[in-house]
Amino acid sequence: MTISFPLPAALVDTAVAAALAEDLGDAGDITTRATIPRDAQGKAIIQARKEGVVAGTEIAVAVFCFVDPSLQADVNLHDGAPVKPGDTIISLNGPSRTILSAERVALNFLGHLSGVATATHDLVNAVRGTDTKIVCTRKTLPGLRGFQKHAVRCGGGFNHRFGLYDAVMIKDNHIAACGGITGALKAAKATLGHTVKIEIEVDTLKQLAEALSEGADIIMLDNMDTDTLKKAVGIAKGKAVLEASGNITVENVRAIAETGVDVISSGWITHSAPNLDLGLEYLD
Repeated sequence: MTISFPLPAALVDTAVAAALAEDLGDAGDITTRATIPRDAQGKAIIQARKEGVVAGTEIAVAVFCFVDPSLQADVNLHDGAPVKPGDTIISLNGPSRTILSAERVALNFLGHLSGVATATHDLVNAVRGTDTKIVCTRKTLPGLRGFQKHAVRCGGGFNHRFGLYDAVMIKDNHIAACGGITGALKAAKATLGHTVKIEIEVDTLKQLAEALSEGADIIMLDNMDTDTLKKAVGIAKGKAVLEASGNITVENVRAIAETGVDVISSGWITHSAPNLDLGLEYLD
């Protein structure tokens, strides 16, 4: 599977400019400028050193082209593609200074996002054959949410809400502030339009029953064991979308999916996914 839809240019340009400003500072790359002639030309490739799934090629290319638009960058393996050690992801041809000065920022984006895609793929692969979807959360790195959610899609997962602005999700502190499940749901229904779905978090089967009776559209089952999740599916009987969340791992995700929940959400795939090991090799 490859992902063909482009990321918004404004999002890419802003992130790339900020990352390069952080790395180059006011003086620029003093090491490369001191050692590499201005007119030197070269070639390089970015290769995978570990098996995984690619994400972030568009951003990596943007980094090199931001430093110098004359550099030629060809994507050999697009976002969503599987990689194994030795596979070439991007080929570069142009000013040597550009290749060397942009290398780390490009690899930071590409390695991190490919790590997110790979972690997502591992969960998706573990639940294959069930009807359960793997989704991400808002537990993302500041400034990188759009990219990380893109990487989740590259790994075969789906996106939860992007922010506080695009979905209603009533969590435990909202419930406490409203005096309970019923109060929170009634307040939301009295305020929102008929086109907006309402999700609410519950910790117990008693809370689940209350949320169902008040007509919640989506119910997050927070940190429930598999036996409790099975009971929750039996109680809900399809009246609401059920989302399991909390301490999701590759080792336990299959058992959770087999309880019959509709969705499993994981913050780990964005906030703690290991970087996929990639490297840039300068050829000449």
